[in-house]
Amino acid sequence: MSFWFWRGLQNGIKSTRYPRTRENAPGVTPGCPSATAFPSAEQASRAASNCPVHAISTEGSTASVDLRSCVWCQRCRFGVSDPLSWEESFEWTRMPEAGRAPVGLARAFKRSLHVMVVDAGDCGACLNEVRQLNNPFYNIHRLGIFMNASPRSADVLLVVGPVSENMRLPLLKTYHAMPEPKRVLAVGTCAISGGVFGKSFMSAGGAGEVLPVDLEITGDPPPPLAILHGLLAVSGRAGVSPLADTRGREA
Repeated sequence: MSFWFWRGLQNGIKSTRYPRTRENAPGVTPGCPSATAFPSAEQASRAASNCPVHAISTEGSTASVDLRSCVWCQRCRFGVSDPLSWEESFEWTRMPEAGRAPVGLARAFKRSLHVMVVDAGDCGACLNEVRQLNNPFYNIHRLGIFMNASPRSADVLLVVGPVSENMRLPLLKTYHAMPEPKRVLAVGTCAISGGVFGKSFMSAGGAGEVLPVDLEITGDPPPPLAILHGLLAVSGRAGVSPLADTRGREA
């Protein structure tokens, strides 16, 4: 026991310094595909045909990606003759539609944000990334962000999963039990658009089909830093694009 105590003192604090400084440690993000200009329209079409969920569209010789539908399988990146460009980023939080009011909460929430997480039929991938925020590396408590067990004292509802039929009512009850002001974050492709589950008699096709979503965090799953960026954005401590078009570019 004493060995680990002294080793901890020697190692010092290993938490990320994000958002004060940009985090560039290897492995903190899988990156994301981005719009790519090919020499010919034929090459762009070949690149689009590699996508199993039809998230890539073409316009002439340019292939664009709908990050709201992308499942991060990386088939457009590896083992293909016409790979898409890849961005090693993680600040993927976007507003779901044009014309919405600003999503940032009042100044009082900047150092005291309480988050209620609801697993609305998640496969476990996005939920596991959310769990990582409490570990010593990300340590969200240092930023005044806390995971809450009760909706009655929560400021933000963080939804993962496509909203299965069995979770529709519990999700609505959780939302209505939260006091105003409150915000909703859809985390991951499934919570945004239904992902591979889509919309069916057993899946709502995303949180936006059930609740008013304030911010979307793309990724399948999004890494912890992407989720942290969304929480900082909803508390008014980070900026987001006013509108993200369906091809992953600012309109």
